[in-house]
Amino acid sequence: MTDSLSSTDDDAGHEPRTGVLLVNLGTPESPEPRALRRYLAEFLADRRVVELPRALWFPILYGIILPFRAPRSAALYRSIWTGRGSPLAWLSEDLAAAVAARCADRTAVALAMRYGEPSVSRQMRALRERGVERLVVLPLYPQYSGTTTASVFDAVTAELGGWRRWPELHLIPDYHDDAAWIDAVAGSIRTHREAQAEPGHLLFSFHGIPQRCVDRGDPYADQCRASAGAIARRLGLEEADWSLSFQSRLGRAQWLTPYTDQTVRALAARGVRHLDVVCPGFAVDCLETLEEIAVQNAGFFREAGGQSLRYIPALNAEASHADALAALVKRHLDPGT
Repeated sequence: MTDSLSSTDDDAGHEPRTGVLLVNLGTPESPEPRALRRYLAEFLADRRVVELPRALWFPILYGIILPFRAPRSAALYRSIWTGRGSPLAWLSEDLAAAVAARCADRTAVALAMRYGEPSVSRQMRALRERGVERLVVLPLYPQYSGTTTASVFDAVTAELGGWRRWPELHLIPDYHDDAAWIDAVAGSIRTHREAQAEPGHLLFSFHGIPQRCVDRGDPYADQCRASAGAIARRLGLEEADWSLSFQSRLGRAQWLTPYTDQTVRALAARGVRHLDVVCPGFAVDCLETLEEIAVQNAGFFREAGGQSLRYIPALNAEASHADALAALVKRHLDPGT
């Protein structure tokens, strides 16, 4: 993965005063088992992601999950890998470049990955070397969760813990109800559905988290429902026209329901012929959208009697997406705007 550190300085001799750190989840360096093992080990060892005691979790992680899951995951990644590499990586880079092009003068925009490279620490140090005095951290997760957003903030503050002088720090916890982002998602859905001869039932599929996280106060589920509801209203949909579900569960514990794989089967059994699926929790397309939804769940839908599952791509580096994120950053720097 190449570094993404862009600046809008008009004069190369003027160092940026403001840094914007966009952070996505991360991706393995290659679609090979060894790379998947390294990536999954870092990801699943995060206490925010798996809240089990280490003495209980690590034997499971290193003795069972990594040896068996890494080869299977590598095969799935190979199915979506492109000439530019991992879609999550290069789509995030394109988005970061688009946001940078919309930011004010003397602003440097960097892209980091919470797991893998370029790391949060590496990109924060690069911004410090550029002379950044104000830092805006924007995790590319529209809905807040302790398993994702809080983990990014952990990485940021852990790095700052070793700095003599901190920059002025702005943390953006979520943008699940941001009007410009809602408009961007709704516009993308509308464009997709207008191109179809027969628009289908609309399913909002969000990444799941363990139910116990919500039971302990995580706002993620409520924010997912709020996002889906706002987008549906913007589209003028009736309640019967759309559904919400949660995907990508791991292990045997109870996760947020209803589950996406069960939902697509139930909709097909109910007589839905065409199903449009959008995943508003993902800023850019990745394994969970390109393979899990567009391939795996499309198969489940057809096997259960449906005709076609049509995946609506993530916003990626669309102009409306970059506009919304750049405006979000500007408002946090200047609340009066």
